[in-house]
Amino acid sequence: MANIYNDEFQTILDYGRPPNVKKCFPNSKALIVSGKFIDQAMLAKGGCMTIAANGRSSFVIRGVLAAAQRANAAVIIEIARSEGGTAAYCPTSLWNMARQTDAYMNEMGITVPVAIHADHFVIKKPEDIEPAKPEIQSLFDCGVTSIAIDASHMPDDQNLLANIELYPLVPDWAGLETEVGEIKGKFGLSTDEEALFLIRGLNAHGIFPDWIALNNGTTHGIEESGTGINVGLTAQIHEALKPYGVSGAQHGTSGNSSDRLQQIAGKTQTTKANVATALQMISWGVKVNDYGNAIMDDEGNFIKEAGKGITEENWEKMLAYAKEHGLKGGDFKKLNLPFESHLLAQPAAVKDRMVKGVEEFAFTLLTDVFNATDTADLVKKQILDARSHFPEFKAEKIENQEDWTREKAMEKASKMDVDKGPDGDWDD
Repeated sequence: MANIYNDEFQTILDYGRPPNVKKCFPNSKALIVSGKFIDQAMLAKGGCMTIAANGRSSFVIRGVLAAAQRANAAVIIEIARSEGGTAAYCPTSLWNMARQTDAYMNEMGITVPVAIHADHFVIKKPEDIEPAKPEIQSLFDCGVTSIAIDASHMPDDQNLLANIELYPLVPDWAGLETEVGEIKGKFGLSTDEEALFLIRGLNAHGIFPDWIALNNGTTHGIEESGTGINVGLTAQIHEALKPYGVSGAQHGTSGNSSDRLQQIAGKTQTTKANVATALQMISWGVKVNDYGNAIMDDEGNFIKEAGKGITEENWEKMLAYAKEHGLKGGDFKKLNLPFESHLLAQPAAVKDRMVKGVEEFAFTLLTDVFNATDTADLVKKQILDARSHFPEFKAEKIENQEDWTREKAMEKASKMDVDKGPDGDWDD
């Protein structure tokens, strides 16, 4: 290991790991860093983004880490509040994600930089804000290095005000994502006006998000519409936001073609691309197309490929459980928690092929689609240059706070003509 953990790498570890990570894992050799470093490395290379992998299981996390090491790419491991919060349907939680990732990185000899992201920390109503405060603090206590405060379910003024109220719970060095417009496919697409309202209001209060997520045409889970990402709309909104130094976070990538994802990486300011359902399905051995969307048979059922993913016996058990509990399509995600132990009890060769399937898919994304090869070196250089775990903000305050008081923000929002799309459950 001497050639891996050399003196320069030790220096990078000393500077680059945030204080909460050092406290949680004092003897670790895992380069867990702020999400800000990941974003800024993608910008430094240009025309690229990296995978933000929803680590719904240990197999997904291991596979993505192996792919990142092969590609020499900086990556993000994340879980959404709906997936791994207090009502989790995944064994990976907001509180054990960093510990799992740290352990696997040390075990596997992973030396690329990795951020730990609490995705879609959803606030659906003003009453959710106060109880969220200690919970957000608890996430950073457990090694999280980046967070998405997602109050997009609320009206624009309440979204802004929730972000402002919760921001003091986020360390200044940590990666920060915000969101405008719920992810609803072709319904309620985000606009320049909405995005500027949120980012300008945050800027006035000295809050500089690293990423903004938009409703730009995608859906969470299995892509059924065939519409997918609206590249032109995304580029247009990112151009409007340029003075505020915010990058794009692309949600709902599963089901979008490689060509469309390459366009998002090359033609917009997107640096973070969330991938969840595709990795889950590949780990199980479900048949997918070349960009990770599950292929259904004529009756709308998933197709399990022989000799790939989990054992046929476990697949039959999962199907029986799904039928008993009325789970179809994207709701198969709810099989993660009840079946993790069953999958861990499989023979080593089966578990290895599950991880390898994820690794191969993620490696292709990182190298051939996202253009993230060698971004790990850029993060390491930035850490050495900064001699700190905090790379500083990309933006500066250009808005007047007096123009964005609570009352004035509500007045501005009331004058916007927005279409939020239909009501419903749009969680990922």
